[in-house]
Amino acid sequence: MPDSRDFPLGAAVTLEVLDRDPHPTLAALRAREPVSWLPSLDGWLVTRHDLVVAAMRDAAAFTVDDPRFSTARVLGPSMLSLDGPEHDRHRAPFVGPFRAGAVSERFAEVTAGEAARLVAGLAPGGGAELRRAFAGPMAAVIVTRALGLGPEEVDGVLAAYEAIVGSVTQITAGGPPTAEGDAARAWLAERMRPAIRAADGSSLLASAAGAGDLPEEAVIANAAILLFGGIETTEGMIANAVLALLSAPDRLEWLADDPAARLPAVIDESLRLEPAAAVVDRYATAAVSLGDADIGSGELVRLSLSGANRDPAVFAEPDAFDPTRSNLRRHVAFAQGPHVCVGVHLARLEARAALDAVLSGLPGLRLDPDRPAEVRGLVFRKPRELHVLWN
Repeated sequence: MPDSRDFPLGAAVTLEVLDRDPHPTLAALRAREPVSWLPSLDGWLVTRHDLVVAAMRDAAAFTVDDPRFSTARVLGPSMLSLDGPEHDRHRAPFVGPFRAGAVSERFAEVTAGEAARLVAGLAPGGGAELRRAFAGPMAAVIVTRALGLGPEEVDGVLAAYEAIVGSVTQITAGGPPTAEGDAARAWLAERMRPAIRAADGSSLLASAAGAGDLPEEAVIANAAILLFGGIETTEGMIANAVLALLSAPDRLEWLADDPAARLPAVIDESLRLEPAAAVVDRYATAAVSLGDADIGSGELVRLSLSGANRDPAVFAEPDAFDPTRSNLRRHVAFAQGPHVCVGVHLARLEARAALDAVLSGLPGLRLDPDRPAEVRGLVFRKPRELHVLWN
């Protein structure tokens, strides 16, 4: 274990700080200890953009394939927790259906329709808690449909994903997997088997099972990853974007001048400012140097996407919400390297449809001043509640 005296800033960082408001701490670490040992994590935290990118692209030195990897402990081995040829084997059957063209052809109309349906149901009320009433259901309906599950499964899928998130978060904080997470995984597996075995191959799961040589349990594990990411990070992506935009009235006016052209930039800037997944974990495969730090074999190396996305060496005035930036796409909210998010195009499509629907369908949309929103989360960051009002 590294000597904490060599990393005084890291030694003082608590999990509470990383959960509640990590950005000032990440800025201090990035400036003075960009690769720092944090006893609270029992691992390293990397906060500088170039170092985070370098580690994500070097799977030979920084791997996910480790028995401690949190998501694998809950859902089993998958493309998220494997490297090398096994990673490629698990990922390959899902790449084609999630390419930009395939996603647009299959989901553009249904995504816009679902967003409009949810907003129409909310509109008469004049106010709502938008994360649970809109962002979560929106994400759950689309990814559930993508995987070939019926609309009647959405409530159960949402409950299962909440339990899985809780289990992953507890492992990240140093605890064991939860019994609720294990039960949720088993429930999902049973719901997915009929879609995998569909004789007509109509579901994405059936297509994936027929496109490669993955056994059924591996298809289930990868589908659970897609479901987990498709709800958790997409829900956070939508909620964070709404919060960022409504917190900056000048940017809301700027968007209104040309929403079709400017909405993608708003989404990317929100992703940069507050990525729904704040960190990704890697493990050193051997003793290695990163920046000025000497990392031991097997040690946890946590890559801060939040820290990288606010690196002033890359983004001027990094704490400002500025969708007019010329280098928006340099953010790392979807990761980079072999583990870049396979569902990135579907997530972007959903976020565009969601923001377009709430801004056009809820006139005078604004934050509820009596119930302020606060983004929280050690790993997955989003507002616990997002209360809004409209005319």
